Amino acid sequence: MLTVENMEYNTTRNHLIMKEYGRHIQKMVEYLLQIKDKEERQRNAYAVIELMGFLNPQLKNVEDFRHKLWDHLFLISDFTLDVESPYPIPTRETLKAKPERLRYPKKYPRFNHLGKNIEVVIDRALSEENPEKKQGFANAIAYYMKLTYSNWHKELVHDDNIQTELSSITNGELEFNNKPFVKHRADNRSDRDDYGGGRGQYRQGFGGREGGRGGGGRDNRNNRGGGRNNRNFKKRY
Repeated sequence: MLTVENMEYNTTRNHLIMKEYGRHIQKMVEYLLQIKDKEERQRNAYAVIELMGFLNPQLKNVEDFRHKLWDHLFLISDFTLDVESPYPIPTRETLKAKPERLRYPKKYPRFNHLGKNIEVVIDRALSEENPEKKQGFANAIAYYMKLTYSNWHKELVHDDNIQTELSSITNGELEFNNKPFVKHRADNRSDRDDYGGGRGQYRQGFGGREGGRGGGGRDNRNNRGGGRNNRNFKKRY
């Protein structure tokens, strides 16, 4: 008979190390620590690993998921489980070790308005020995310079200014032989619709098409079906 003394509460249980595996897996690992026979302990450890993978199928999408399961097994046992692992056995020090600090890439562009990447392309163009490829680099660089100027200043720039700046950057070694076309779209839109005649003409054309299908055009409004459809359309739009 179950009595109050035999009931277990979470407040009386030990700390659950990994909640994603649940209390039963932790009890199985605690049972593994009590097995004295090494072969039996190793065999049961493999069974626990299979059960851990079954309870967490999302780990199969992780690269080398079995290595992760073995690391979790040793973590649940507080790194005291004496079994052979097909992977390097982790330790408490490796778990608490801090990763190396990543170095932030520091780039100091010579031309801030063009960015750092354009310098890499210019250096690649200056080291190119093929004259055709070198000319292609120059044309691409001129197009990019004109595009960045248009995006930043919201206006177009003359090709002579691009050539002057390119010559000053490359000491006169690069010259483009095309006219880089950059389409600059100013915001000159008006309040009228894009259909060319406002909403009234759009409705009128729509009514004409509906009338053409019905066989009467706007004169077909007296008809209940056609008139109701046109009125409903005006209410919706």
